[in-house]
Amino acid sequence: MSTERIPFIDTHTGGEPTRVVLQSPKSLGGGDVLSRLSTFQDQFDDYRRAIVCEPRGSEVMVGALLTDPVSSESVSSVIFFNNVGYLGMCGHGAIGVAIALRHLGKISDGIYRLDTPVGPVQLDMPRDGKVSLQNVPSYRYRKRIPVRLPDGQTVHGDIAWGGNWFFICDDHQRKVELSQRRVLENLTLQIRDQLRSSGVTGRNGEEIDHIELIGPASDPKLACSKNFVLCPGAVYDRSPCGTGTSAKIACLAADGKLAPGVAYRQESIVGSIFEASYQVLEDGKILPTIAGTAHVSAEGNLILDSNDPFSLGIQS
Repeated sequence: MSTERIPFIDTHTGGEPTRVVLQSPKSLGGGDVLSRLSTFQDQFDDYRRAIVCEPRGSEVMVGALLTDPVSSESVSSVIFFNNVGYLGMCGHGAIGVAIALRHLGKISDGIYRLDTPVGPVQLDMPRDGKVSLQNVPSYRYRKRIPVRLPDGQTVHGDIAWGGNWFFICDDHQRKVELSQRRVLENLTLQIRDQLRSSGVTGRNGEEIDHIELIGPASDPKLACSKNFVLCPGAVYDRSPCGTGTSAKIACLAADGKLAPGVAYRQESIVGSIFEASYQVLEDGKILPTIAGTAHVSAEGNLILDSNDPFSLGIQS
C-alpha cells in the first residue's frame, strides 16, 4: 500500500467553493502558465479528478493549483480546473486564492499579482476583507446573436470575453430565482447545445462554454441585476461569477450603458454580490475590477490511497 498527501485549503467566494492546492503533486516544468497547464492536462489529469471530483469533491468544486510565479512581480501562478476540464481564468477562484494566501501568512494587506493561463491579474487586499480583482482585458465580440431553442422560442445574447467565453442573454422570459434553478439549468444547457450545433463560437473558434442569464435584482437598492451562470461542467455558479461579471460590464460599456469608474453591482442566484467597474484600454477593450469576499472553510491534506478504487476520483 502507498499513500500520497496533497495539502489544500478550501474557500468559498459568495457561496462558490474553491479548493486551493498548495503545491503541485508533480513537476510541471518551467515556461508560462499555459504550458504548465498543458503538461498537467496531458500527463497528470488524474490528479484533477482526484482533487475536485467525488468522492473528495463535488461537481461544483473548482480547483486552483498553485505553482511558482512566472514573473518576479507575481506572488504565485495558478491553474484553474473543474469537474470536466480546465478554465482560462476564474474570478471567484482568484479571490479565493487571495484569501487562502493571506490565511497562510504569505500575503497581507496590499496589492499583489497572480499569473494565470490567460494573463496576469491583480489582487488588492484591503483591511476590510473584501478583495478587489483587476481581471484580464475584456470585450464584447458579437451582439444580439439569435438562438432558436427546441421548443421554437428564439432567444438572443451577446458573446463576450471576460477570461472565459460567455453567451449573455436577458430576453429568456424566465424568473432568475433559486427556486427555478432546474428550469434555468435546462434552458442554459439547451442554449449551449444549440450554439455548439450551429457552430457559433468565440473569437478564433473557441468554445462558448459559459451561459449567463440576466434578470432583475432581488432588491434594486442593493444590486443592478441578478444572474444565473451555467459553468462548463453543467452546474451553476453560486457566486455572481467574476469572469461573467467582467463580460457583462464589457457589454454594458459597448452599449454606452455604464460609464468608466461607475460601480455595477451584480447579484448571484444565491444572493451574494460582486461590485464591478472598469477603465477603458487603448484598444477599446475594458479592464474590469471585481470586488467580493471569500472565506476559508477547511484546510488539510487530501489522501490518495493506492488501495482505494476511487482514489483518482469519479469523473462527472
